[in-house]
Amino acid sequence: MLRDHRTLVVTFADKAAVRGYVAAVAGERYLPRVYAILDEPAALADIMLPAAYVVKPTHGSGAAIVVSERAPREARLPTETGSWVYSHVRPDAAPPADLIRIAQGWTAQLYGQGPNREWVYGQIPRRVIVEELLTGGDGGVPDDYKFFVFHGACAFVQVDQGRFGRRTQDFFTVDWQHLPLRGSAPCAHSEPAKPARLAEMIEVAEKLSRETDFLRVDLYDTGERVVVGELTSFPAGGDSPFDPESFDLEFGRRWTVPRRY
Repeated sequence: MLRDHRTLVVTFADKAAVRGYVAAVAGERYLPRVYAILDEPAALADIMLPAAYVVKPTHGSGAAIVVSERAPREARLPTETGSWVYSHVRPDAAPPADLIRIAQGWTAQLYGQGPNREWVYGQIPRRVIVEELLTGGDGGVPDDYKFFVFHGACAFVQVDQGRFGRRTQDFFTVDWQHLPLRGSAPCAHSEPAKPARLAEMIEVAEKLSRETDFLRVDLYDTGERVVVGELTSFPAGGDSPFDPESFDLEFGRRWTVPRRY
């Protein structure tokens, strides 16, 4: 964050621009379908949206509106101006006026200005992207697989489950050995099974990371295909604690700090 200010890092963080990078390096088949990329949130009123979709800001992380019939009936969009959270609601609870209001709050904010000063987000155009909603074999939101890649070699895999319910987080080696490690959420009661497309996901993650010394590549396995979620150069702004702390060293020893830093 302090030393690596290459334009490539900006591309990784830009949810619109990164699509060109993924298409060139891994292939378009690994991209989610995009319905619109909008400079002005008000244009959401002019889009014919499907029954299920996702709306996100392109210049930050941690905010999204997921619209699908599987959302709880009582779920509602936030009313706060500039609310930066994940929301999952049914189509009848996501009128265009509310989508526009929340998206305007997103584009009014310069993300990454907290104590860690994630400079990269200030270099990204503030736009809104509307994507397909990825679903797993059961029709629900699929598990989120996060691959930690150092110098082009994947070393660890984080599995997040229950994004819109009881969120859990587990860590594995690339040969699927469960690690006695806790991150920002508790481990699942039942250890997540090894994904059927693990080898393909590792290959994709390593391809996308080949031009840099560290990258976390987030992927989904829908049961039919592998899809890229996002590329992250500094997860959680570099401030996500490990328990036990010894895993700071376990992860860090995989990284030979480049001389340019």
